[in-house]
Amino acid sequence: MSKPDSARERLDGWLIIDKPLGRSSAQIVGRIKYLIKQAGCKLKVGHGGTLDPLATGVLPIAIGEATKTVAYVMDGRKAYRFTVKWGEARDTDDAEGKVIESSDKRPTKQGIEANLGQFIGKISQMPPKFSAIKVSGQRAYALARANKEVTLQPRLVRIEQLILRNHDLETATFDVICGKGTYIRSLARDLALSLGTVGHVSELRRTMVGPFTENAAISLDKVESLVHSARLAAQILSVEAPLADIPALELNEMDAERLRFGQAIPVSGADVKTVRARSDERLVALAKIESGKLQPLRVFNL
Repeated sequence: MSKPDSARERLDGWLIIDKPLGRSSAQIVGRIKYLIKQAGCKLKVGHGGTLDPLATGVLPIAIGEATKTVAYVMDGRKAYRFTVKWGEARDTDDAEGKVIESSDKRPTKQGIEANLGQFIGKISQMPPKFSAIKVSGQRAYALARANKEVTLQPRLVRIEQLILRNHDLETATFDVICGKGTYIRSLARDLALSLGTVGHVSELRRTMVGPFTENAAISLDKVESLVHSARLAAQILSVEAPLADIPALELNEMDAERLRFGQAIPVSGADVKTVRARSDERLVALAKIESGKLQPLRVFNL
């Protein structure tokens, strides 16, 4: 297999995958890591937010130095399209689980739309028992699968927008924009309960994570073909892609080198929590300005 040409030897950056149904986020990361190695690069690989196997859509994959910016993606806004099936509550709150309660009641379109307002803004939400939250050092889903007691605490999450897209007797499809930590399965469950029935997520697609949308996403099959043709680098977005909202500070090469070695640099101006220190059109570090000094927080080898 041919390797990337000399101009594209570095594959550091973000690869946006359209995750297929039935594959876990960890499986996708493992496959990308293997393909990157086949392309002639041995780099760290991570992801910017887990998707359940039954979900599809935007899964940002961080490669190499981009793994140092994962937190900025995970903290970003997310958008989903999801379908609720009315009349069946399931122990996982999605189609994977077993039915634990049924209801003959089906909400009307008018009833649904009238109830959406109570789920917009900051709301308290109880995570699903089948979730990755740790309880006494163990994942909640592991305890639930072992039929052990799972005690979770409600959390405050933020829903920016919740829109009804389609409705029929048995299902309804919604678009939602939300903040970090929101469980769509919990949202669907609680929405159904507020309408006097029960329900679960039957389909879930993530359409946005931070700055990354489904328009930038490519299939895993395409990644496989691009690796074989040595054109993978053309699909990889900049390490700085999720950092656009952070102010940039240009440095000369001497100061940039000092920052790379962890040394603070005298600067003028007010304190700033985080800046992108750049030199010669390359990201040098994420740094902070404090008491007249630029101090590195994360250094990049680009």
